[in-house]
Amino acid sequence: MVKLNRKFCIAPMMDCSDRHSRYFLRLFSKNILLYTEMITAVAIIHGDRDYLLGFSNQEHPVAVQIGGSDPEQLYRVARICEEYGYDEINLNCGCPSDRVQSGSFGACLMADPGRVADCIRALRSGSSLPVTVKHRTGIDQQDEYMIFSQFAAIQIEAGAVALIVHARNAWLSGISPKQNREIPPLKYDWVYRLKQDFPDTEVIINGGIKTLESCQQHLTRVDGVMLGREAYQNPWVLHNVDALLFGEQSRPKSRHVLLQEIYPYIERQLAQGMPLTKMIRHIIGLFHGEPNARQWRRHLSENAWRNSAGIQTLYEAESLVNQP
Repeated sequence: MVKLNRKFCIAPMMDCSDRHSRYFLRLFSKNILLYTEMITAVAIIHGDRDYLLGFSNQEHPVAVQIGGSDPEQLYRVARICEEYGYDEINLNCGCPSDRVQSGSFGACLMADPGRVADCIRALRSGSSLPVTVKHRTGIDQQDEYMIFSQFAAIQIEAGAVALIVHARNAWLSGISPKQNREIPPLKYDWVYRLKQDFPDTEVIINGGIKTLESCQQHLTRVDGVMLGREAYQNPWVLHNVDALLFGEQSRPKSRHVLLQEIYPYIERQLAQGMPLTKMIRHIIGLFHGEPNARQWRRHLSENAWRNSAGIQTLYEAESLVNQP
C-alpha cells in the first residue's frame, strides 16, 4: 500500500465536504489529502451507502471520516469503506455538537480513551486501511498537557498511524459548534510538544490556520497541516499549494481555468438530475476579493435555484467577473 502524504489536508466539514466540493478542490492540487464530512457508522450500516460514500476516482487521495463509538459497528463500517476504495479511515473525536454528543461520539469520546482505543482496533481489524484520529487538545476546561498526551499515547498504542489535532479544547456545553472553532484558545505549543514526545507518529495540526505561509511555519514543527473553513470559503487560497508546500514546478491555474475544468463535471451531474445549487455552493467563493465578485455571487444566488438553471447560468455569472 502506498503511504499517504498528509503534509497538507482539507478538513472534514459538515455540510461542506461532499463529493462535489472534493472534486472541485482536487483541481487545485494533485497532492492534497481530502476528507469526507463526518458520516455516522449507523448511517453507513442502515442508510443509502452509494449516496453517503460514493465518490469519483479523480478525488484520490481521499479519506473517510467516521462518527461512532460501537466497536462492532465500526468493524463492519471499516470493511464497507475499504470496499468503496477510500485511502484512509479517520475516527472523529473532535466534534462538540449536541447531536454528536447524544450519539456518544465526537469530542465527548476524549473522556473515554479506552473506548477510543477499542474503536481504533475495531477499524483496523475490519480493513487494511490506515486508521487515524481527529481530536482536540482536551474537553471543557481541562488544561493539563499530560492528560492530552496520555490520550494520544493510548491511541498510538491501539494502532492509530496519525493524530490530527484541532489545537483547541472542545467545550461540550454553553457555546455552539461555530463558537467552538473560535472561542477556546489555540494551543499550538501543545501540538508541537506532542510531536516531540511521539516522534515516530505523524502529527497534523489544525485550527485557526488561514494562509499557506502559516502552513509553512507549522510544517517546521509538525508533519502536516489541515486547513478548514478558509479553504472552503476562499478556495483561491489553495492556488499555489503544490508549488509552496510540495515543491512542484507547475504553474498555478487561473480562476477562469479552474472554472473551465469544473464545467464538464457539472454538466455530467446536471444530466444525472443533480440540482445546480448542490454544486455551485462549493465554488461560489472562488472570486473572493476580486473585482465584481459580488455580481458573480449575486447572479448565482438569485438564479441557480430556478428549475431552468443549468450550465448557462454559470457562463452568465462568469461573464460578470473581470476576465484576466
